[in-house]
Amino acid sequence: MKPIIHVENLSKQYTLGATSEPYSTLRESLVKAARKPLDMVRRGNKAESSKFWALKGVSFDVMPGDVVGIIGRNGAGKSTPLKILSRITEPTTGRAELYGRVGSLLEVGTGFHPELTGRENIYLNGAILGMRRAEIEKKFDEIVDFAEIEEFLDTPVKRYSSGMYVRLAFAVSAHLEPEILIVDEVLAVGDAQFQKKCLGKMKDVSEHGRTVIFVSHNMHSIYSLCTSGFLLSEGILVERGDIDKVVNSYLATATSNYKEFDGALRWAKIEQVEDTLELECEYDTSLNFDVPYLGFVISNCLGVPIFGSNPGIEHVRPNMSASLQGRIKIVVRQPKLLDGEYLVSLWFGDGTVNNVFEEKDVLSIEVIGMTDKGQLPPVIVGNAVPECDWTFA
Repeated sequence: MKPIIHVENLSKQYTLGATSEPYSTLRESLVKAARKPLDMVRRGNKAESSKFWALKGVSFDVMPGDVVGIIGRNGAGKSTPLKILSRITEPTTGRAELYGRVGSLLEVGTGFHPELTGRENIYLNGAILGMRRAEIEKKFDEIVDFAEIEEFLDTPVKRYSSGMYVRLAFAVSAHLEPEILIVDEVLAVGDAQFQKKCLGKMKDVSEHGRTVIFVSHNMHSIYSLCTSGFLLSEGILVERGDIDKVVNSYLATATSNYKEFDGALRWAKIEQVEDTLELECEYDTSLNFDVPYLGFVISNCLGVPIFGSNPGIEHVRPNMSASLQGRIKIVVRQPKLLDGEYLVSLWFGDGTVNNVFEEKDVLSIEVIGMTDKGQLPPVIVGNAVPECDWTFA
């Protein structure tokens, strides 16, 4: 059987700090060209050092009907091949061959015209996929029902919330029957009920013989949907094959109970001390924080959140002045966890939406012999949180 996607030696290079330049006159262009050799001599290898390879020599085949999960840490290069396959960006080297119509849902806003209404964007996207108007009209009601935006159908999408945008974008991508459906982590914008609805639709799409490429940090979603997977690390394909094998490789190498960072958060660690979990970090930042916020979420090995908290939820306000550096320690008393491995995601900042540090599944810990058995069900962060003691120093 012929692959529906063939990727050969695919690489993508970006220039760090590059910005788009304004249009130049002919005279300015000639002057720049004349100065270029001298500038290269002055800079030495500086220009080369500003290059960043998001993807390096990746090759793979995807067969018709495959459901493939692409996983890896933040910055591993997961989204780059999706952008190339969706023809949003061109590869630096290599090639990608696709045999069929592609529906993609990558970033919020991709593929929609903000000035057009939801109704108009449905027809526009169908036309881009090469569908006749009659074909689009046949699917129109299903798309609107799935997206649950009938009331706002004739409103320009620039006035939609991010959740409404994602609901309509996914409904369009999934219902216009592309042979290849590409979905990035953008589904995390939607609520839990809609995410479940989307996973069900992707499973339905795959059962009808169409191909799905799915990127997610949620290992539970990856396990439930995908049959095979790719593991990326620093732009390199390091593992491929059965989804169990790929996810196990990711969990084995992705985290540890202690890690150092190059940024506002200097290090973080978590350990079990009898019937408690102790999470501690040290920060050093140029920003004066009235209250340093360390948000955490503890998930099971499949990526399903169990509980989490932050000073805002706990109503904790330490007696300290604005600080550039310090330590934060949280003691979680008697968390009701079954024995096994758990992942820890961290957010650090000043309590606003603009965090200076944000990493999913950055630490891991193996819980052994907790007094109170019985794992808490997945909950919205902040609900059913065990008691936490916060210390700021």
